[in-house]
Amino acid sequence: MGWHRELLIGFDLETTGTDPQEARIVTGAVVEVRAGQELGRREWLADPGVPIPPDAVAVHGITDERAATEGRPGAEVADAIAEVLVSAWRSGVPVVAYNAAFDLTLLAAELRRHGLAPLRDRLGADPAPVIDPYTIDRSVDRYRRGKRNLEAVCREYGVVLESAHDASSDALAAARLARAIADRHAKVADLGPAELHRRQVEWYAEWAADFQSFLRRKGDPTAVVDGTWPLREPARVP
Repeated sequence: MGWHRELLIGFDLETTGTDPQEARIVTGAVVEVRAGQELGRREWLADPGVPIPPDAVAVHGITDERAATEGRPGAEVADAIAEVLVSAWRSGVPVVAYNAAFDLTLLAAELRRHGLAPLRDRLGADPAPVIDPYTIDRSVDRYRRGKRNLEAVCREYGVVLESAHDASSDALAAARLARAIADRHAKVADLGPAELHRRQVEWYAEWAADFQSFLRRKGDPTAVVDGTWPLREPARVP
């Protein structure tokens, strides 16, 4: 069958910004998918406790007013999402997140911000297996031209993205995209989830080193690109 035809947990966050160490959760979703078919979903709307910048509202459409009146406290949302993901990992079910280093790092920062148990402490191990279509696609089709955002890569693999920057739609698309990539690239499908996780750690580190070298050649001698994947523990939490 292969891991890509078994149960997968798609995961996505929509947030107040683009820095995972500082941004707050606004919405989150976890979607159960098997063989490309959605089996169930859980969704969260959070009151992040800080103003949602206009550029973030323009992306996901959640205003301060809606977050304040309909959202649950940010701490409750972060804790609930963490428990769902940890339950999946305990069962050996892969968690699929597009650009996982962003979403998992942001979740880790939120947990620390609110004084909640980190993912590693809850699980008793590093969070795994994680499947990141962004990291995989960038490795198996390295020289393809064009953008690598979720919308563009979904188009490349023929995956329908119903509503970009809606957490549930993005989570579902990520899980379906993981399957589509494995269907196209047998060397990905043939790996077990644990080995695929390990390979992604290597692939992400290689990409980061290459990108850092590129930035330095282009005139920024101090450029640093963090090659840690899939989770960077927050060094500081505002």
